[in-house]
Amino acid sequence: MKFAIDKNILLENLNNVIKGVSTKNVIPVLNGIKFDLTNKGLTLLASDSELTIESFIDASLIKDISNVGTAIISSKYILEIIRKMPSDVINFEMIDHLKIKIYSDSNLYNLNCLDPDDYPNIKLIVNKDPIVMKASLLKEIINQTSFAISNQELRPLLTGVNFKITGDILECIATDSYRLAKKNIKLDEASAQDINIVIPGRNIIELEKILTDDDDINIHVFNNRVLFDYKNIKFQSNILSGTYPNTSNLIPTEFEILVRVNKNMFAGAVDRAALLTQGKDKNIIKMKIEHKQMIINSFASEIGKTEETLIVDTDEKSNIDISFSAKYMLDALKTIADDEILIMLNNDVKPIIVKSLTDESLIQLILPIKTF
Repeated sequence: MKFAIDKNILLENLNNVIKGVSTKNVIPVLNGIKFDLTNKGLTLLASDSELTIESFIDASLIKDISNVGTAIISSKYILEIIRKMPSDVINFEMIDHLKIKIYSDSNLYNLNCLDPDDYPNIKLIVNKDPIVMKASLLKEIINQTSFAISNQELRPLLTGVNFKITGDILECIATDSYRLAKKNIKLDEASAQDINIVIPGRNIIELEKILTDDDDINIHVFNNRVLFDYKNIKFQSNILSGTYPNTSNLIPTEFEILVRVNKNMFAGAVDRAALLTQGKDKNIIKMKIEHKQMIINSFASEIGKTEETLIVDTDEKSNIDISFSAKYMLDALKTIADDEILIMLNNDVKPIIVKSLTDESLIQLILPIKTF
């Protein structure tokens, strides 16, 4: 294998595929990135068995291809080596089966490689009827839901995002049992079959980082995996086994209290009240609605207390005193683009629903916390 390539082109593609390398790999060869050079171009591939990312660089973007071949280069150093090399053009040359020379006009690295014969035979196969949507829309969906996944491995399904497609409606849900984020969108075309899968949170968050523009992304769903085909990248994730909990009955359909408030003013008040509870579990603060006023307060016996009053748009009879996690509330508010939001309540033990005034497709739910 011998070729020369523009540094920035290689860096962009390496940055994408290296997300597929895990520090927990128990198979040593999977700690490497596979460089597979043919006359058609260079394919970079990284996998940890649960997540596989492949990026293809067309031959037209490679300055010179002298010899084709395959190398498995350790991921531990390759990205930093390429990033810090002073030249705009970088040369690769296999010295023998397990050594590669990476050089420019002024510097040289000789690296030991891993054995390509030990690398698993990974095939990234697409199907005939993918789900097609804009990458920018999928990025938005992931941003508006994935923050609510659970970090607790005791309930593995809650560590992922639930993607459900019925006809032309895509529903994405994430919850950790204390909060829930739900986003519904209408697809341009109906799916040929109903889909109900759970994609690991870590994988879907890595996918979001790769999506950069408004190109189409093709989603291919199989029994135990899902493949996202985007520009020159194939991103394949495993699917968590099991059925995601039915969350539809968690979201109230009727509300006794509706409060309209400026999002930034509300977020600022919540954030300031949380200053006194940062060392506490769940960052609990209190919210009181009375006489068209919202009073946000918090108390820490070793520090002191704070209180802030906002004028809100609500019914004169609205009256409630409720406690919740400031962190969870702030996380939810970040997903809403509107200047004003609607907070929907029933009592101090029923879920708090936060919605945009213009986007009916997004629902943020936060469970109150009982304080005594």
